[in-house]
Amino acid sequence: MAIRRGFMGLAIVSIVVIGICLLGSVPQATAETLNFKAFNHVTKAEMFPVADVEGHLVGVSVREGVAVFENGELGWHKVTQSANVIKGAGTLESYFVCTFLDGSTFIVHTKGTVEATPQGVESAAKITGDIVGGTGRFQGIKGTMTVSVKMLPPEKGELGQKALSEHSLAYTLPSK
Repeated sequence: MAIRRGFMGLAIVSIVVIGICLLGSVPQATAETLNFKAFNHVTKAEMFPVADVEGHLVGVSVREGVAVFENGELGWHKVTQSANVIKGAGTLESYFVCTFLDGSTFIVHTKGTVEATPQGVESAAKITGDIVGGTGRFQGIKGTMTVSVKMLPPEKGELGQKALSEHSLAYTLPSK
């Protein structure tokens, strides 16, 4: 009986040791950070008034522009967003798609808040989001993005404000 218990204990210890060795040998994805600045402008927009309070608008827009990365890379980004604002302040939800010169992309679903001047002109936004996909070298990407946006007052004839933004992408890629 004691010999049998000894073998059971040895078997359990062996299984634990083998399990630890196997888990330790699996390469783990390492977290990386990609910081960049972006400039974009509104290429399409449709805003609809809501009759509950003065200045309440719900709308959709598309923004496009350039992204300049800390590592010197360039990309083109397109933001498809919806907004719910009262006198310029309110909430945003969007999809941010960035395409690099090699054709690789990453896509982020974001939500945030927009601030406005006392005159009701959007002036800044704070946005966070989750990475929902990627292609090329970003295939299998996971992570988050934070964004701080400053908006320039719109010029006559523009569909909306131009935006200057700082982005930080914290991500992991599957091991190869």
